[in-house]
Amino acid sequence: MYKNLRNISLSLLFLVTFGFKASALHIIGGDVVYKCIAIDTVAKQVTYEITFTMYRDSKSNGAQFDDPANFGVYRGSGSNWSWVSTISGVRVRDIREIDIVTNNPCILVPVNVGVQSGKYVFNVTLSIIQQSYLISFQRCCRNTTILNLVGPGDTGAAFTTEITPDAQKSCNNSPVFKDFPPVVICVNRPINFDHSAIDMDGDSLVYEFCAPLTAGGTDGATTPGSPTSCTGVTPDSRNCPPPFDEVTFRSPTYTFDKPMGGNPLVTINRVTGVIEGSPSTLGQFVVGVCVKEYRNGKLIGTLKRDFQFNVTTCEVAVQADLQASLKDGTEYTVNTCGNFSLDFVNLSTDVRYIQNYYWEFDIKGVKQTYNTRNVSVNFPGLGTYTGTMILNKDLPGLAECSDTATITVNVFPSINTDFSFTYDTCTAGPVTFKDMSASGAGPVQKWLWKFDSEGNSQQQNPVFEFDKPGAKSVRLIAEDVNKCRDTLIRTVEYFPVPALIIIEPNTFTGCQPATIKFDNLSFPVDDTYKFEWQFGDGNTSEVFSPTNVFTEIGTYTIQLKLISPIGCETTKTWPNLIKIVPSPEAGFTFTPEQPNLLNNTVQFVDASKDAVSYLWAFDSLGISLMQNPSYTFRDTGTYKIQQVVLHPSGCTDTAEAIIPIYPLIRFYMPNAFTPNNDGLNDLLLPVGYIEGVKSYSFSVWNRWGERVFETDDYTSGWNGSRDNTGATAPPGVYGYLVEYIDPLGKKQTLKGHATLLR
Repeated sequence: MYKNLRNISLSLLFLVTFGFKASALHIIGGDVVYKCIAIDTVAKQVTYEITFTMYRDSKSNGAQFDDPANFGVYRGSGSNWSWVSTISGVRVRDIREIDIVTNNPCILVPVNVGVQSGKYVFNVTLSIIQQSYLISFQRCCRNTTILNLVGPGDTGAAFTTEITPDAQKSCNNSPVFKDFPPVVICVNRPINFDHSAIDMDGDSLVYEFCAPLTAGGTDGATTPGSPTSCTGVTPDSRNCPPPFDEVTFRSPTYTFDKPMGGNPLVTINRVTGVIEGSPSTLGQFVVGVCVKEYRNGKLIGTLKRDFQFNVTTCEVAVQADLQASLKDGTEYTVNTCGNFSLDFVNLSTDVRYIQNYYWEFDIKGVKQTYNTRNVSVNFPGLGTYTGTMILNKDLPGLAECSDTATITVNVFPSINTDFSFTYDTCTAGPVTFKDMSASGAGPVQKWLWKFDSEGNSQQQNPVFEFDKPGAKSVRLIAEDVNKCRDTLIRTVEYFPVPALIIIEPNTFTGCQPATIKFDNLSFPVDDTYKFEWQFGDGNTSEVFSPTNVFTEIGTYTIQLKLISPIGCETTKTWPNLIKIVPSPEAGFTFTPEQPNLLNNTVQFVDASKDAVSYLWAFDSLGISLMQNPSYTFRDTGTYKIQQVVLHPSGCTDTAEAIIPIYPLIRFYMPNAFTPNNDGLNDLLLPVGYIEGVKSYSFSVWNRWGERVFETDDYTSGWNGSRDNTGATAPPGVYGYLVEYIDPLGKKQTLKGHATLLR
């Protein structure tokens, strides 16, 4: 028998090995079923197809399915089991994402919940014995967020099924669950899930909640250690045999037979396998379901499923809503004023989940119904009417997929807004407004005036003065006792002429010639008005605020005529407003015309007219009050000279001049030299006044164009040596070139010939 067991294609207890650094927090649940393939009564062997289905949390970033996986098998009973064999190399298959189903298409569940399932399928041939075989899977760990267990992050899982001696002898098939448990359960909403199984042998099935099993631990989960020990994440099947411990529930709130609590309590029907109740606490809950298989009144096997239920807040996707005058929960009030045909605008959401619309209105005891999203209803007259709008009416089994809005319609009398206004069109002043609004419900109770962009009023008959002229848009909203409103907008052509024309300056005395800007401060006017200015000197203007140049001495009367866009006009005259007095005429000459550092005293001669006093400014170097001053400039440069003269009228005039003080640069070159070391004329050297020279260069060239000497030191000359090597240059005529930048920044050049004599 043991030889046969060593040759089975896959052992019945399997362990999965993950890398040490992979997170183990991923187990959702699992179950193991078996199907009899063949029985050999002669060899006393039976062959089964074993299917282990594991569920993992696909949103927790935990470990993936083990691929390949290792499996083991045990024999025994009760608390006495022995290891038979371990076989490795089985691959996971049929990995898929489990659909999140709430049994209600109008319930929206969170997107952060996900479950994947994966299957391990293999055949095994067992010798028929008088002991049971135990099929199991050991692995750590579960999610740390599980609410009904103590220390869930350190709690592993052991998924088992037992093949009893009677099951072996009869080639029995285990029950198979018909459906997958719901991934998400909505808090405070009733559940009704059929967790029943199918038994192909026709055996009787009894359902109950049972305690899930635990195995393994966290050793080696994040660092190398003992991951295959009985407290490791992947226990070794040889060293860690059954029986397995039960998980520890957080009692007394949660136990194996009331794993989720709830109001009413979540229970499972022993006969039908239907799970019912209403979870009242948000969280994740581990639930164990056992299916006991009886044949002729004798227990021959137990199918177990261990699964994690997620209880969360679910959002109802369908909500009735419509455009209304007043909303109070699901009650909507729609008011219409003088309009007997009313369009109802449906704002209900989410349209993806709305399959039908049902409207019903009570019109004088007669029901009118509609089935479109938006409806138009004709009401026979004034009064109050009721109605309802129902979404997804009469959908079988989907009561929560429906929502209802209760509607009250008030058909009120109409209101008509009207007003008039009076004002002096040509004289700036207030405008008087008179309300003439009327309502069929009685006196108008509220008024809201808006005077263009310049002001508001809530008086019935306001008086308002505009700040600026123009075509003014005036709006009145009138409201009656039913809060019915009507709006009227009228245009007020407000183009008066100002009662008082104001300009600046209001008096002015200026020096000849005088440029005067007249600032028009008249109110209310703008550039849409026509302006006719007369300045008393023959000049005129038509601009809003003009400028005029008075060139002659005298007194001038100013006149302004204003004409509004609608033809209103007014004229204002300012006698002798402007007085123009004589001005002097500044002017001067100076000598020398081109002063330099050797001739740097400049004499200034007054050439002004009608002046009685003088002020001279020599750049920033000094001043003088003399009529004909002189000034000595100590440095080269360009200087601004300014003369200010005063007339007896008090008017002044200014004259300016720019005077450059040139540097004195004078180079002289001898036409011959005798380099015989007698101390007389031994060097060819430029001489003269060279203070302030920049970038100096002096070179000497022979008649064949060869340079025989060069220097940038203006104190160094040529001693007749060739190329500064000491070799004697022959007598003859040599060319020279002097280049430099003068103190004013200009490049200067001096070139010629000199004779070398020996």
